[in-house]
Amino acid sequence: MTVLTIRPAAPPEASTLTELALRSKAYWGYSEQFMAACRAELTYSADDLRRGSFFVAEQAGALLGFYALARHSTAEVELEALFVEPAYIGQGYGRALIEHAKAMAKAWGAEVMIVQGDPNARDFYLAAGGELTGERESASIPGRYLPTFSIWLRAVEEG
Repeated sequence: MTVLTIRPAAPPEASTLTELALRSKAYWGYSEQFMAACRAELTYSADDLRRGSFFVAEQAGALLGFYALARHSTAEVELEALFVEPAYIGQGYGRALIEHAKAMAKAWGAEVMIVQGDPNARDFYLAAGGELTGERESASIPGRYLPTFSIWLRAVEEG
């Protein structure tokens, strides 16, 4: 079995991550119109990767997924993105990415990781230790509300 590596994303990978995010989002059967509305929000630039905390998962040279974190305060970090190549959804790569994100946030000293998730990922975030805390309006589609979760990082240490 080839080892999965999770490493910081490099700025030249921005367009690769954009296309991966769009493929991953489309996996859930969204219409072309819906996907077009999401394109701007799911587009990453080299500057985004330089400024943010993006991490990619790769195995045998293939990029399988990525996530991005943003620090809101010393106590709070937000998972701004987590996407897996459609061919690898359901095989544990998303779980590896979320566990890495939780460990990274905890290493930064955060107490909680906030997630605004796609409704199709609700069970995934609950299984990752998330508590459903409400909803937030989509930045791409006015009037569409997405579930929000809190993952308390103290539980990472104990569990």
